Amino acid sequence: MSAINERRERARAHRHQLIITAARELAETEGWEAVTTRRLAERVEYSQPVLYSHFNGKDAIVRAVAIDGFTELAAHLRHARHTAPEPGQALRAVCRAYLTFATERPALYQAMFVLPTDLKFASTETPPPLRACFDEFVNCFPPANKRRELFAEVTWSALHGMAVLSASHRIPSDGQEERLDFLITQIAGTHTAFASGHSSAPVAVPPTGAASGPNPGATGTS
Repeated sequence: MSAINERRERARAHRHQLIITAARELAETEGWEAVTTRRLAERVEYSQPVLYSHFNGKDAIVRAVAIDGFTELAAHLRHARHTAPEPGQALRAVCRAYLTFATERPALYQAMFVLPTDLKFASTETPPPLRACFDEFVNCFPPANKRRELFAEVTWSALHGMAVLSASHRIPSDGQEERLDFLITQIAGTHTAFASGHSSAPVAVPPTGAASGPNPGATGTS
């Protein structure tokens, strides 16, 4: 590639990310209803045709924002897992980091899990950043647990329900720590039962409403 073409590609990549960042900032301050190509064009100081040369509409922009979000979430969860005081506390640290991420970035979380996109969950077509997030939950359980992806699915599903129901004020936000304690206790107890060969232990049940959220990961995505 020539030096001129390289500069053009760098400029295009920079412009692409600028649009994504502008969409995120606008959504966080005014909501996704305010994110239009006209508003974005004004914000990044490019014409609407330039925006359409990068994204064919709002849905494509939301998808790009969501991918950005999953990349950040994976790094956030990874940091929490690696910096947990003890290996046995990794699951709690990752769960708490997940809820903090959802609370501090509500519009971004909407793009990732609530707004319609063509992102594939639990599929061979799942983008790497989504799988990386799921793997952080999987890695909280020992490799000896042959069903650790199931444990990761249930944990993530429950956390998603807690995040969405709390954000929409359908459950009180001041009870999150108690819910988290209950979830960790139930998941940890069930994991111990599986590891010891006693599968009759009580299985963790996600909070009411959690099943309405997307399935973030599955065994068929590796």
